Amino acid sequence: MTRTAIRTSFPHETRHEDVRIPMRDGAQLYARIWRPVTDRPVPALLEYLPYRLTDRTAPRDAQRHPWYAGHGYASVRVDVRGHGNSGGRPGDEYDARELADGAEVVEWLASRPWCTGSVGMFGVSWGGFNSLQVAALAPEPLKAVVTVCASDDRYDNDAHYAGGSVLGSGMHAWGAAMLALSAHPPDPRYAGTGWRDAWLSRLEAVEPLVHTWLSHQTRDGYWRHGSVCEDYGAIGAAVLAVGGWRDPYRDAVLRLVSALPADRVRGVIGPWPHQYPDRGLPPGPAIGFLQETLRWWDHWLKGADNGVMAEPMLRSWISGSHPPRTVYEELPGRWVADPGWPSPNVEPVEYALQGAPVPVRSPQHTGLDAGRFCPFGNEADLPPDQREEDAKSACFEFPVPDGAALEVLGRASVAVRLRMDVPYGQIVARLCDVAPDGASTLVTRGVLNLSARAGRDRAAPWPAGSWETVAFELNAAGHAFPPGHRIRLALSSAYWPWIWPRAGSEAGWTVDPEGSALTLPVRSASPADAEVSFEEPEQAEPLGVSVPVTLDGPGPERLVVRDVARGVWRLEVDPRYGGTRVYPDGLETGEEVREVYEIQDADPLSARARSDWRIRLHRPEDGWDVRVETHAETTCDEGGFVVSNELVCREGDEIVFHRTWERRLPRAAG
Repeated sequence: MTRTAIRTSFPHETRHEDVRIPMRDGAQLYARIWRPVTDRPVPALLEYLPYRLTDRTAPRDAQRHPWYAGHGYASVRVDVRGHGNSGGRPGDEYDARELADGAEVVEWLASRPWCTGSVGMFGVSWGGFNSLQVAALAPEPLKAVVTVCASDDRYDNDAHYAGGSVLGSGMHAWGAAMLALSAHPPDPRYAGTGWRDAWLSRLEAVEPLVHTWLSHQTRDGYWRHGSVCEDYGAIGAAVLAVGGWRDPYRDAVLRLVSALPADRVRGVIGPWPHQYPDRGLPPGPAIGFLQETLRWWDHWLKGADNGVMAEPMLRSWISGSHPPRTVYEELPGRWVADPGWPSPNVEPVEYALQGAPVPVRSPQHTGLDAGRFCPFGNEADLPPDQREEDAKSACFEFPVPDGAALEVLGRASVAVRLRMDVPYGQIVARLCDVAPDGASTLVTRGVLNLSARAGRDRAAPWPAGSWETVAFELNAAGHAFPPGHRIRLALSSAYWPWIWPRAGSEAGWTVDPEGSALTLPVRSASPADAEVSFEEPEQAEPLGVSVPVTLDGPGPERLVVRDVARGVWRLEVDPRYGGTRVYPDGLETGEEVREVYEIQDADPLSARARSDWRIRLHRPEDGWDVRVETHAETTCDEGGFVVSNELVCREGDEIVFHRTWERRLPRAAG
């Protein structure tokens, strides 16, 4: 198992301070700045998030910002407007105000007397998204970015839609999370006596974001905003794109490496979940991510001739075959190098499907073994053995020839000839590695809403009773199928709760193997593969947050319950977000989250998702005690989605805010 080295001394001594950065409209954004103790100006690095730098991300921030400062950078963490201790009101994710503020922060940092005028921007997830989006605004001081587990396409490669289909657990759970997180108060320890007025003003502006997301069910101008794939040429900064095979946004790494100029882009894809690659959260192995990014910053912000641009365009982890489990500390495999993307080392190999036409009417609970949409490294995140899911699908198998393992790198695709007797439906394709004992390990998957077969920007009902050939890609993968194993393509007409079903979709469709095919991106070994290596992970000292342990211990992370008499299946999820923490400044936080997804075997309109959040922020020495409680529920009938939300906020025993929302949103597509 990879071990992280904790650094307590650096080339530079460091100090940090909290400041407020003024915006042109008068709002002030809260920032924490770590700087090296030196008389010389240094470049600045910015991480820009809505997740509360004084508590929620403080443990993670302590791992990296002091480390960068110790190596000669001003490392800056800023709360987005309306979040944490920043002024103003919260808005939509990546809205124009957020991005304009980000560009202003870049300019402000560059103008400080302690800054050389060169700025880098980095982040994982939200911070990776807005790093790319601010780079597309091209503020002159922004010379380089490091974007981790982020996407260039907000519609087809984010938490809302996939293949033109509404993401059930993704959209619902993320909408519920953002309602709860946006309702957090400023902390009086840092925001001062005006914290309560700022909180109440903030609460008046809070709106469930799912209302907006479900109002845009095709790829329209709303989703094109912030999707840098609309104009890669707008990005002037150099981009290091980093992803993990267990992260849902990994495809963006391949697109960025393909689309951006070769002299200012590099990509790395490892085995990781939706996390920074040095944190050691499974699956590993972790890498020395901070050292790797330091080389990037030194080259682009300090002009160091350190060979970072002589690295291969794309460095990827090819996972070795492994039995199905929901968590792996480390996966077998190896690093490989490719000089560009598409790679000359990768060739498409077509596998024709065989057999007579097959009707596919997957039970509506197909998908309960999909695992978590966005794995964070928890024990129940990854998909278990896929044999139960395979049994509810049409499966086509191909033997792996004797000799060397068959390695795939990139996006597999399928072209399937279908007949459907209803206007709407979905197809899900899973690629599995089947061992001689029958165990089925999920390698990757993809989905297509059949009304989006002609483009994500439109909804075209299927001509009932007709045959058509549809083609779509699966998410990228790096995997080695060993000799003696079988490659299994499994096709299903349902995938709950990943994909929200639609009325009539229980009718399924018929697939004709004649003229249908699976195409795999098969990679040949390259001599350059042996040259890929990374240092062991290294971080600054931990913050010193304590996590109390209860006598009962945590309950199950993912629990599947079957009501046999009613034919109802229920998935209960504890996403293991914050839990209970005690911070060095005396703040105690508690967070309980429960998600429930239900569906009846044969009724797509029975799908129901519910999320409940209970949050407490408490600093006993100051007598500060606030609570935030939210309840979110989504259903869908023949007319459309019905979304209900409730928000209750308390200071002590007093309810200071209570609001409910209920919206009906027509289902035009998705």
